[in-house]
Amino acid sequence: MEYSRFLDCLASDFDRLRAAVSADRTAAVPTCPGWTNADLARHVGQVYLHKTLGMRLGGEPDEWPPKDLAEEEPLALLDLTYADLRAEFAARRPEDPTGTWYGPDQTVGFWIRRMAQETVVHRIDAELAAGRPVAPVPAELAVDGIDELLKVFVAYSVAEWSDYFTDILAGSPGRTYTVRTDGAAWLVRTGPGLFAVEDGEDDEAADVTVSGPPTAVLRRLWNRESAGEPSGVTVEGAPEAVEELRRCIVTATQ
Repeated sequence: MEYSRFLDCLASDFDRLRAAVSADRTAAVPTCPGWTNADLARHVGQVYLHKTLGMRLGGEPDEWPPKDLAEEEPLALLDLTYADLRAEFAARRPEDPTGTWYGPDQTVGFWIRRMAQETVVHRIDAELAAGRPVAPVPAELAVDGIDELLKVFVAYSVAEWSDYFTDILAGSPGRTYTVRTDGAAWLVRTGPGLFAVEDGEDDEAADVTVSGPPTAVLRRLWNRESAGEPSGVTVEGAPEAVEELRRCIVTATQ
């Protein structure tokens, strides 16, 4: 995706997120146990501020979170930090260097992509909490979100912080997974200390296949499905193999 498209999606999903929070600030967020929509707004606002300060200061803020954030009304904090984030993006080029937690990409573009994906997932959270219909995710953003989740979150985390995945993967017999959606597919291979992702599919049958429309697959992998509603995703494979993939994703995204 072009960075301008990420920014467009960020703007649209921010508006939907804000509207859903405003509709019912006290609603419990089913996909974030223990949070209300107000808590969700505060969390997203803090994320925006953290990334803005990281780009502006050239490193992690010394004190996090700042004590005065607790006094901010959640929606006011969300509005202020979003405006600051957009201003920071506007003042920089995507290729400009900045620190990130993902070693292969130390650019502002990483955060443009990451904030677009962060916002769409939490927009879904807010809509579920408020009892609103969940707006479709643009197909290109959903496909990119699946790619980011598998490669940037899980594969990179297993490679860099393998100890967190020992209980999940140490006893893995070595499995293959195909994740497939409209116009895109990924082949995942697991094993002790291994979570490797390639574009495309293998000619041989995978141990697990996850398939469906882009929005549905994104929501399934991020555990953002609507309770009691058909997800539109088909999962084929042994339950223990499906669980291995799920646990890897949960651990990488905590």
